[in-house]
Amino acid sequence: MKIPPSSKKLRGCYYTPMPIANFIVAWAVNSRGIKVLEPSAGDGNFLESVVNRLDTLESNKKASSGSVVGIEIDLDESNRARNRIKKLGINESEAQIITTDFFKFCNEQLKTDNNFDVIVGNPPFIRYQNFPEEQRIIAFNIMRAAGLHPTKLTNAWVPFLVGSTLLLGNHGKIGMVIPAELLQVSYASELRQFLSERLSRLTLVTFKKLLFDGAQQEVILLLGEKNGNERRGIRTVEMDNMENLAFYKHPSFSEDELKPLDHTNEKWTQYFLNIEEISLIRKLRSDQHLKRLGELAEVDVGIVTGLNDFFVMNKQKITDTKLIKHTIPLVSRSAHLSGIIFSDTNLKSNIEENYPAFLLSVPSIPSKNLSLELQEYIENGERLGINKGYKCRIRNYWYSIPSIWVPDGFLLRQINNYPKLILNNSGATCTDTIHRVKFKNNIEQKLVAAAFLNSATFAFSEILGRSYGGGILELEPREAERLPIPTIGASRLDINHINKFLAEGSIYDVLEVNDEILLYEGLGLTRKEVKSVRGIWEKLRDRRNGRRSETNKNKMIAQAVL
Repeated sequence: MKIPPSSKKLRGCYYTPMPIANFIVAWAVNSRGIKVLEPSAGDGNFLESVVNRLDTLESNKKASSGSVVGIEIDLDESNRARNRIKKLGINESEAQIITTDFFKFCNEQLKTDNNFDVIVGNPPFIRYQNFPEEQRIIAFNIMRAAGLHPTKLTNAWVPFLVGSTLLLGNHGKIGMVIPAELLQVSYASELRQFLSERLSRLTLVTFKKLLFDGAQQEVILLLGEKNGNERRGIRTVEMDNMENLAFYKHPSFSEDELKPLDHTNEKWTQYFLNIEEISLIRKLRSDQHLKRLGELAEVDVGIVTGLNDFFVMNKQKITDTKLIKHTIPLVSRSAHLSGIIFSDTNLKSNIEENYPAFLLSVPSIPSKNLSLELQEYIENGERLGINKGYKCRIRNYWYSIPSIWVPDGFLLRQINNYPKLILNNSGATCTDTIHRVKFKNNIEQKLVAAAFLNSATFAFSEILGRSYGGGILELEPREAERLPIPTIGASRLDINHINKFLAEGSIYDVLEVNDEILLYEGLGLTRKEVKSVRGIWEKLRDRRNGRRSETNKNKMIAQAVL
């Protein structure tokens, strides 16, 4: 039974640990008489940190009247925040806490010239479906007025960050705890461009360890400045955990650390690279000799069954149910694709291993017109309530899966170490754990699959894809189609030789040959540049893999405690 989300989760409430609040505030608040806003005050962690910081800066003189404003929509939470501030000896006139919706407050403030010098906070993480409509309408109107285009993928933290940025005065500072989605998801692409245009300087502080218990969400600290015509740029700082913040000098930009901001909606994963590496990536991105995968093939999601346990079967199950003639061959997991050629021999091997290698394929007709074996299987599914699941109930006939077609190739959707494009010589299709690839007419499929394995394509997969708390890299179809592939010299690659190496797990042997032919000889990169491209891939791969190791370690600790 699925447990309904708590009211805390629905409101996106994950309160900021004091070490993080203190770190952000110490960076942002550095002078007296400034106006500070906390747009999502919660129970007052940031507010307490601001008051203490101002107290220190003002030589034990309390914060000046009206210098601190906290916004909190929940009455109980705002009362708790008020009580915390009172215990510090600050009254309501000195640090004002307003119980209201931030978006209403923001909308009114934007009609005035009443901006803030410092804005700090931890916006709530509320998905569209849980975002109260009254608030969402105002929030999205604020975004639209700023030239952004919110969608049903837009989380509440996005308009919080947009509205806060709009309220920031000239030479102001903003420090926010933000989901790491900002760096890499497509729905935040406009936001990245908005921030790069509105803020002169940015620091992104990331952590190897997840910060919030109960939220499988990687977060970053976004520190932004408006500095007029001063040098613009961005930098990244990576820490093991938040305890390290106490030993880290507050970020102050140096000319050497700043990396040039790309004022586009490109993903910010690239900024974990150094300036020379970023320049090389931009050089490759503009190289006309690199083909995009989308120029060579179409990438589509695999088959969405509605419930794999019912629709996907192994050899034993199709024998027991006598449904073999109502199935088609299938690859259900990327682990079942060892090389870059998937043959009939590979399929037979998967079947003998009793892998789920068959997909139930039923025509879209009334069940009474189907075989007795199918009727019995379908009736059993209805007794189990499988027909009531969303993907099943929206079909004309719940048991008939649409869009079953056999692809020319498979592309890994979720990636451990490196991406792969696999030729399909078996007549099998795949579930949505794997993408389906259909090559365009007159494309040499073997050459594309072979050329796909090179350090440049690998590096761009890390930049174009996205990874989550567990460290797995994921490529969606549109992202995959943007992957650059060097094809000059690909005719010299031996796909059977490559397939043999991969089956033995020797990717670096493949890269030594492919990089020499495709990048050095084909694209004309120097050997130093070729080495750098591989280093970029390894750096970004190892960064996310480190998160997977940390997550697995935490799971092992939790299991040991249980």
